[in-house]
Formats: sequence, structure tokens, C-alpha cells
Amino acid sequence: MRCSGRSVSSVVMQIVAEAAMLIPGVVRVGALRVPVFGVFAAVGLVGALWLSQRTARAAGVDADKLWDAGMFAVVAALVVSRVLVVAMDFRAFLAYPLLVLSLPSLTYGGIALTAMLVWLWLRWKKLPVLRVMDAWAPCAMVLWAALSVGHFVEGTDAGMPTSLPWGVVTPGDHVLGKVHPVQMYALVVAVVLCVVLLRMLTQELRAGMVVSVALVAGGVASFALDMLRQPVESMGSAWLDPSQWVAIVAMVVGILIFVLSEQRDPTLLQKAQKDGSPSGCPLNSNLDERVKEAV
Repeated sequence: MRCSGRSVSSVVMQIVAEAAMLIPGVVRVGALRVPVFGVFAAVGLVGALWLSQRTARAAGVDADKLWDAGMFAVVAALVVSRVLVVAMDFRAFLAYPLLVLSLPSLTYGGIALTAMLVWLWLRWKKLPVLRVMDAWAPCAMVLWAALSVGHFVEGTDAGMPTSLPWGVVTPGDHVLGKVHPVQMYALVVAVVLCVVLLRMLTQELRAGMVVSVALVAGGVASFALDMLRQPVESMGSAWLDPSQWVAIVAMVVGILIFVLSEQRDPTLLQKAQKDGSPSGCPLNSNLDERVKEAV
């Protein structure tokens, strides 16, 4: 089979795009309307929770407690997002409660508030926060990958126009023509980061290393991909889009975790003491040996 000058990647992307155009944003099952993006989001959450049971052992966290924390995070995100959307227009909620509750309502403010509630939950349950975040880092990549596919199928978060051979036509768009498949770019980034983070979990690293890499690398990738994405929000004369500010915050938080986690990890300290490490921390053993040689 010859592609008449077209690259294999362009043919594959076009086939995927044409298949996506056959799937509407909402699937009707009788009287029930099921949003396609919601299906992919649910699949991503299930996959992330399933993977967390595998990463828990590698991160040194109790799997059952990590599952409970994950379920709390999901419920908290749903409740917080609905509470915020109701608070924004309570009169509309009283008039059309089901319609308001069905609106997409996950905002950056809701994510921040959910993160705070999850942090309080982890502290209350006396779980090691950094270890939990390490275990969740690859799981977040699974969710990111599923959401990226959902955006691609739904035709949202589309890219800017391009003349590259793998450009795709957004479902329902008859103006821009071929655009960057930014959602597929994000899918590739998420899969690669997931594999890298899973390999990092198999190594003896201090607490917080895995999540710091996830935040910094994910923030850099998200910032770069946003430059190829069609603008959906206007911030007036703001320098950056809201999603780019979020990416910068993620990078800063990742760097802070990396720097602050230089302190000795209690889990590794106990292990080192059992192994008879003279420094009390196996991660700093090479430094201790160099200091002794210098003395």
C-alpha cells in the first residue's frame, strides 16, 4: 500500500481524526445523555486508582489507605466543584437545579481547594504526604492521558492551524482546516512521563523526588503545549493564559519539593539504621565517605 507522498504519521492521524468525527460529544442511551468526555474521564479515574494500588508498595505506602485517600480526592473534587458552581449563581440553581449541577464545573480554584482538603485528609490519617504524592504521580499521568483522548474525540482543546502532514481537522470545524493535534501530543507526553515515573519508583530515592520530576516536567510540557493550543479564555492584557500560570505554579512547587526534600527522609533513615549505615541515611552515604576521606 502506497501513501502517494504522504507520511505514515499523517495517514494515521487522519484516520484517527475521521473516526473521532463519527463520535458526537454526547451519546444518547434512551433518555440518558452520556457525555463522551465524561466517559474518558471516568475511565482515566478508574485506571489511576487501579495503578495506585501498584505504586503504593513501590512508594512505601499502605495500599488500602492510599485507595481511601484517592476516593476521598475524587469525591472532594466533585463536591467542591458543584458547591462552587452553585455559589456562583444560587438563583439559577434554584430555578434549574439539575441543569446547573450537570454543567462542567472543575475550575482552577476548585482544584486548589480540593488539593488543600486532600492535604488535610492525609495529615489527619497520618500518611506520609510526599510518599503519597510519589505514588500518585504516575497515576496522574494515566488520568492526563485519558483526558487528552477525551478532548481529542470531543473536539475540544484543539490546536492552532498547521501545514504539517499530521495536522487534523477538528470535528465540526469548517474554518481553520488542519490544526495541531495538541491532545495527541499531550497523550504522548503523559505516557512517556508515566513510564519514566514508574521506573523512578523502583529506585531508592528520597521522598518527593518522583512527584517533583512529575510537576516540573509536566509543567514544562503543559506550558509548551499551550502555545500550540487555541486560546479559549481571555485575560485582557495578561502576559500568559491561565493554564500557563498553572503550569508555572506546578514547576515552582516541584522545584520547592525537590529542594525541601533534601532533608532526611524518615523512612529511609529507619532503613539505614537497620542496615547499619554510619550516616543514618543511605542517600548521603557517598557524601559521608568523601568527607571522611577529606578529614
